[in-house]
Amino acid sequence: MDVINSTVICTHPSGNYHRSVWMLGNPLSSPTHLLFLQVSLITVATQLMHACLRPLGQTSLVSQILGGLVFGPSILGHKEMVTRILFPMKGSLILDTVATFCLNFFYFICCVKMDTGTMLKTEKKAITIGIFVFTFAFVIPLGLSFALISFVSMDKTLAAALPLIAISQSFTVFISISVLLTELKILNTNVGRLALSSAMFTDVVSLPTITLVFAVWQVKHNNKSMLTLLWILLSVGALLVVIFYVIRPTIIWYLGRLNGDPIDELCFVCIILCVLFTSLCSEVIGQHYSLGPIFLGLAVPEGPPLGSTLITKMETVFVAFLYPLYLAVNGLQTDIFKINFQATWIITVIVIVGFVSKIIAVILPGYYYNVPMKDCIVIGLALNGRGIAELQMYNLMKNGRLLTGQLFSLLVMILIVINAIVAPLVKFTHNSSANYHSRKRISIQHTKRDSELRIMVCFNKNENIPTMLNIIEASCASRESNVEVIALVLVELLGRSRPLLVAHQPHATLPITNCGSTQLDNALKQYAQFNEGCARVQSFTSISDFDTIHEDVCGISFDGRANILIMPFHKRWEIDGTVEVKNRGIQIININVLERAPCSVGIIIDRAILSGYPSLLFNKSTYYVAVLFIGGADDAEALAYASRMARHECVNVTIIRFLVFGEENSKDRKYETDLVDEYRNYNNGNSRFGISEEVVKDGIEFSSSVRRMVGCFDLVMVGRSHPQSVLLHGHEQWNECPELGVVGDMLASQDFATKASVLVVQQQRMGGGFINQNVMPNQRDQLVHNLPMNEPPIPSCIISMDK
Repeated sequence: MDVINSTVICTHPSGNYHRSVWMLGNPLSSPTHLLFLQVSLITVATQLMHACLRPLGQTSLVSQILGGLVFGPSILGHKEMVTRILFPMKGSLILDTVATFCLNFFYFICCVKMDTGTMLKTEKKAITIGIFVFTFAFVIPLGLSFALISFVSMDKTLAAALPLIAISQSFTVFISISVLLTELKILNTNVGRLALSSAMFTDVVSLPTITLVFAVWQVKHNNKSMLTLLWILLSVGALLVVIFYVIRPTIIWYLGRLNGDPIDELCFVCIILCVLFTSLCSEVIGQHYSLGPIFLGLAVPEGPPLGSTLITKMETVFVAFLYPLYLAVNGLQTDIFKINFQATWIITVIVIVGFVSKIIAVILPGYYYNVPMKDCIVIGLALNGRGIAELQMYNLMKNGRLLTGQLFSLLVMILIVINAIVAPLVKFTHNSSANYHSRKRISIQHTKRDSELRIMVCFNKNENIPTMLNIIEASCASRESNVEVIALVLVELLGRSRPLLVAHQPHATLPITNCGSTQLDNALKQYAQFNEGCARVQSFTSISDFDTIHEDVCGISFDGRANILIMPFHKRWEIDGTVEVKNRGIQIININVLERAPCSVGIIIDRAILSGYPSLLFNKSTYYVAVLFIGGADDAEALAYASRMARHECVNVTIIRFLVFGEENSKDRKYETDLVDEYRNYNNGNSRFGISEEVVKDGIEFSSSVRRMVGCFDLVMVGRSHPQSVLLHGHEQWNECPELGVVGDMLASQDFATKASVLVVQQQRMGGGFINQNVMPNQRDQLVHNLPMNEPPIPSCIISMDK
């Protein structure tokens, strides 16, 4: 039976209504108890479904609708016992009411995240794509629907609904696309940003269209005059005026009175009341209840302090828990047995044409703007994603008797199929990490001695600036070998849905913003002034989710052709020696960067606060650097970097080579000896460069020797990975931070008493793997520069030497 033809009978609790099982009562006769059970069952079903479908590349939306479908008439709901006990009419009404109530807050949260300022400043490329997508997806399916109505015999209800179904294919809702791109983890790639910007602009066009269509339908359905339509539109305009010119200024005025203090409970409660009030006003003026919360969310200032606070307090409950409930309720209302073949093939044709139209609509302007064809296809697929906004529109049409129960079920199933196809296709077509694979070796070891050194440094907190600045200055910028510094500030995305990557200087493709007189800005300017003519500085800011911000890090390092990328560690040392885990998100970033970076990577463990921040740039203090050399490509990269630092007049470098007793004649020992000897010869006559050899038998002696020596240095450099060695036996099982490797993790331990900062180095990977671990001698630079990936690596120590 269709929902639109059902009859609701109000019941009154009897005397045994609230009796427990111990009083021989039925707890499920209480709507409250029944709601608890329904929500629990639906949540468990959707989570199990998601666990099964996630390995197949499916998004949570598909799992959540299918989780509700399990209890609907399509699977278990056709059994009378399940319907009568678990989902009776009185319980379904309460469940549906709770789900739609929470939908208001979901829309409000999503709109709070939208940055209306950047939405109005969308780049021309995104605006053009948005216009093309809306126009093609609106005109072509709508024209096809009229043609099918004229030339194909069909049911009257289908003929009446077909134009609206065709129009619905033109909507590319920002909220749905944002959720899809976030789950696919491509939100802050170039493709993701362009798709999101295009969807955001399409919303500017489609939202007024939806409002107008809904108003026209109301007038036509109730047989009212056009004057009624005018009053509806004026009432919508009045609601907008109240929200943007009364509520928004009041919020801004109140935030100004806080003077930077956190948002108090009074403000939070008032915002919730405003959401409910605007929702009520929307219903009073004849619009959908979600219209007011959507406009209110756009009016609330995004980001901190208010936007981020609202997201923090409301997102877990309304987005993570209750948003899936609405999706599952739609699955409960879907009956696949009502779908007939004629309606299926007619609507499928409309949907396929609309699907292809969006892809073509992206390709045409993409070709004009020189967007790669592969990226255009990915954007077109992403813009075909469907979500909760489309489901709500189908519910609106069903409740307005524009859709029958069978058409509603068919559209829900089509929505599931489209998302089930789009997500795996996007993952298969778009591999962002493949864009960052360098086709030649650009590590410090494999570049010429006097070539420019390009260093990229990432900052999360200002505490890392002194140590990072010391490392940059120690890299020794000179007339013969310049240094280019690329600085990236990592800011976690809070209270916004659209990630931003901005440049602090003129840039060809990125928006420009003034970084202001920040501590980092001042430090970089002073570094450039101290090394005028020898050093250049670029700076960027990435505001993104920490799960995907590594895409910006790798992308900028690839575009800037960085030789080494230095990342902060997620722990911070206090002045009393205690260790605080500052941000676990930084650890996730470091792990992702180590896997995908197109260059060498260093992770800095900053203990400078324990030694009073010695300044190499301003005070010209002597800076003592040690390299723990055990063997392997990563240690060779650390050795090459330290050799360059030894050119600086204030930097003393000591190479501490650890030799295993009894392995004097091993092949690897000979290779490493030749490598170290070449660096020794290259630095011959440089009193600031020295090599010390330590013979040890096992891991215990190695650990004791390291503890004894590292306290004399300001910076200790070590490779992340090493060949199998008895020196590391017994240390692997205590590895707490895999991104540091065995030795790096030992040096970062709180039990390791030292004031020295540590730089853990990983040499550039080629083709997804490490450059060969055995670093062999007696080859010259010209033999390895621009070496193709498909050729085997030529064994070499890669040291440039003057004759």
